[in-house]
Amino acid sequence: MSISNSKPKKPPNASTHPSNPDNSMSAASLSSVEDNSTQNLTQESAKEPANPDELSFVHDAVLLQEAVAAVLGVKALPKQTGSDEQSSDRQNSLNMSGIYVDATFGRGGHSRLLLSQLADDATLIVFDKDPTAIRVAQELASTDSRVQVVHDSFATLTDSLAAMGITQVDGLMADLGISSPQIDDGSRGFSFMRDGAVDMRMDTSRGQSVAEWLETVDDDTLANVLYEFGEERHSRRIARAIKQMDSYKSTLELAEVIKVAHPNWQRGKHPATQSFQAMRIFINNELGDVDNFLEQSIPILKSGGQLAVISFHSLEDRRIKQFLQRHSKGQYPEDENLPMPPKRPRYFSKPKRVGPSKAETSHNPRARSAWLRMATRTDVDYLTDIEP
Repeated sequence: MSISNSKPKKPPNASTHPSNPDNSMSAASLSSVEDNSTQNLTQESAKEPANPDELSFVHDAVLLQEAVAAVLGVKALPKQTGSDEQSSDRQNSLNMSGIYVDATFGRGGHSRLLLSQLADDATLIVFDKDPTAIRVAQELASTDSRVQVVHDSFATLTDSLAAMGITQVDGLMADLGISSPQIDDGSRGFSFMRDGAVDMRMDTSRGQSVAEWLETVDDDTLANVLYEFGEERHSRRIARAIKQMDSYKSTLELAEVIKVAHPNWQRGKHPATQSFQAMRIFINNELGDVDNFLEQSIPILKSGGQLAVISFHSLEDRRIKQFLQRHSKGQYPEDENLPMPPKRPRYFSKPKRVGPSKAETSHNPRARSAWLRMATRTDVDYLTDIEP
């Protein structure tokens, strides 16, 4: 950590659906569907300044107004008088004090708007795994003393905040989507349409790349990963083809092998979408981090504190939905077969869900699969012996 000012299900056999009659779809045709495909990918030790190339990427923060309003516990933010909604002009600011966390800083879209609504004595702690995102966050912190930066996963939430002397916060938000700069930078390995190393790590300063993992993983384990984390029905067939590759140096070569091996393409969706998603989720332990983050949100939020989480695919959204349902109803799976279930605490209010507007999806197609789920922490002491 750097601080600065279950067993997979066995995948089914390959589907018996007939193959696509035209399995030679051109790269030009495939390139036109990447923006549609990336909606299925989960979106959004650096003290040196970010270089201009790193800052030149454009990233539209999804559900921007809605997420910031949710984490502040208001229905809507004040209307801005200027043309720039993230302007430093704070004459219409809510001027709210407190401690807030942006658990997925990305390029700082949500953080900057949140800062415009916070008082001078407020604190904003931002987390991110990505060294490039951390460099951008450090740039922001150098101009705004309210910002503190943590280069680590949000799964370290409690420990990282404790190291800063913080035990509870007023608001907690996270955008679980992979950011547009990460997708659009081919060198990161997330894109199946831009060539680069088969890396896919959110944090390129540590851990194993996908290429390194593919060198040693066996066919069955790879198939399990593609099926469990990408919901890829043809996981066995694709895994065998991947393991027959001579090397894993090129994302375009990997995508081509998956394309050829895939027997049944979905219209408007690149055949490598689910496989790339699965490998990325696995190598970054994304679902495990989400589970840890959600559990830590209970003790870390003050009474009346707000939780706001944006997700982009069903694997994450289902986890958030079920977590909030359990902890808002006090109903837990281990109690289902008991004749007299014990009374459980309700840690959250009734959760709400918001999707992007038509105007937002028209402007930013990558927002189409996004959902914002939010809830208020209720006034109940967290009982550590409760097992969800």
